[in-house]
Amino acid sequence: MDESELLKKIAFNVIQGRVVSEDEGVDEGLEGRPAVTELVNQALEQGVDAKKLVLESLTNSMETVGQKFENKEYLIPDMLASAECVGTAMEILKPHLLKQGVESKGTFVLATVAGDLHDIGKNIVSIMLKGDGFDIIDLGCDVPSEKIIETVKAENAKYLGLSALLTTTMKNMESVIDGLKEQGMREQVKVFIGGAPTSESFAEQIGADAYCKDAFQAIERLRSSS
Repeated sequence: MDESELLKKIAFNVIQGRVVSEDEGVDEGLEGRPAVTELVNQALEQGVDAKKLVLESLTNSMETVGQKFENKEYLIPDMLASAECVGTAMEILKPHLLKQGVESKGTFVLATVAGDLHDIGKNIVSIMLKGDGFDIIDLGCDVPSEKIIETVKAENAKYLGLSALLTTTMKNMESVIDGLKEQGMREQVKVFIGGAPTSESFAEQIGADAYCKDAFQAIERLRSSS
């Protein structure tokens, strides 16, 4: 299989949400055919450039997935399956990207704030950011403000993403930002917020740098702010 065809097949399987050959896809009849894991390894064996794989097979295909989600052709489980494909591919590609001297875009701390146990959106954001070249520290759910602030400080993180799905917990985003100010760290980190009850106006109200309605908008905002 030539390079161009391999790149297209990897992208197709990301869109289909197929990590390994045993996986079914959105379309029928794909089970048993090579999927993202097998095809990425094959591409590397054939000497395909790792950066090219990321740009042409992963980033572009997830943009297609984002469009399908916007158009309601895909539901959250479909998007999660595609995001898992990107995460798996990035784990395979990471040592090759390091060898090529591809620098990290910076450390990005992610957390669902205290009192909130929802993490689907945050997990998609985490995988997408990995695919876009960031080092991710995912603190999980129900994370106390103090722990978030300590991690940003210890890791010298340039970026912080806060998630909340409840109106009762979203106020904890403000306590994180206030804590960063108290520690004299607010200027060193860009704070992004997201989750169903949040909004542009809420981000402005609490002093966050940006509101992101989903993982795709998070990537867009990061690219425009860098």
